[in-house]
Amino acid sequence: MEYLYLAIAIVVLAVIVAGSLLLRGRGHGRTAPPPDETGQGGTAVLDDEAATAPAPPVEVPVPPAPEIELPPPSAGRLVRLRSRLSRSQNALGKSLLALLSRDALDDDAWEEIEDTLVTADVGVVSARQIVDDLRTKVKVLGSRDPVEVRALLKDELLTQIGKDWERSVRMEPHGAHPAIILVVGVNGTGKTTTCGKLARVIVGDGRTVLLGAADTFRAAAADQLQTWGSRVGAEVVRRAEGTDPASVAFEAVKQGIADAVDTVIVDTAGRLHTKTGLMDELGKVKRVIEKQAQVDEVILVLDATTGQNGLQQARVFAEVVNVTGIALTKLDGTAKGGIVISVQRELGVPVKLVGLGEGPDDLAPFEPDAFVEAILGD
Repeated sequence: MEYLYLAIAIVVLAVIVAGSLLLRGRGHGRTAPPPDETGQGGTAVLDDEAATAPAPPVEVPVPPAPEIELPPPSAGRLVRLRSRLSRSQNALGKSLLALLSRDALDDDAWEEIEDTLVTADVGVVSARQIVDDLRTKVKVLGSRDPVEVRALLKDELLTQIGKDWERSVRMEPHGAHPAIILVVGVNGTGKTTTCGKLARVIVGDGRTVLLGAADTFRAAAADQLQTWGSRVGAEVVRRAEGTDPASVAFEAVKQGIADAVDTVIVDTAGRLHTKTGLMDELGKVKRVIEKQAQVDEVILVLDATTGQNGLQQARVFAEVVNVTGIALTKLDGTAKGGIVISVQRELGVPVKLVGLGEGPDDLAPFEPDAFVEAILGD
């Protein structure tokens, strides 16, 4: 019996020990409670479909498109800007009128008149021509009433500026091709700005325009042209900095033809007239354009404040690309109005545009009568 009780006790003890070990093992192997999927704590477990779903798109704010401006028409612009021209040019008119109204016009007086004209950038040859003509007319006139003197001087200045020049900028398409305007000039004359302002003139006259940023030496030039174009809704063809300018000009004309715009304006890099290679490249730009369409206008932009120094530049450009018209910028500042006469005499081409301020619509078609009236004052 003793052995039986001992065996039972051993079995009971074994069961107790085994049960204890089993419970301890379950405690160590227990997994953590499922995380709270309600957002009240823990990390939610996503199913396979949720885990592979794309993230919602991030909305990137788009800057508002610039408001398209409607510039004023070109007609009468110079008359509207006459006050700015008068402020800078009226001194010449007053000096000449005072000299011509003297009681006695001797050789010294006529020499002083000639010096006044030369100082105003009229040029020596033109100044002598004006003095000779005036002396003859004064002798015929006899009396020198202020009204008569003013009329006399106005007529002479108009004769020298040229009343019969064709000054309109060709902007109308012809056949299946738009009008092509090539804008050239030295660095710092306001060439790219003139392109932008000319685009505004064209849009103000109810036409469409495309701009070609062929100044690939300065990224800022293309950016500047882009800004001008966006303000009037004009597209700009541009390429990376350093691209062959001729290829950009070619693409601009090609797109202008495809889009059936009225006018294509091609801006070129500002070149020093002493850099033969760059001048040759400018000739290449013109030749490449003419593989698709004729160039209707080559506008040379000159800084009017450079006076006679700008004439050498003008001569070289005229030899390379056959300039058809001049755009005189900064004529409202320290420029001398006589530059209009001398540059036309030097190149044999008319001044077609004048810049009279910093504003976007301060480029005006040149009108000789309004210009002379501004010089002489009221």
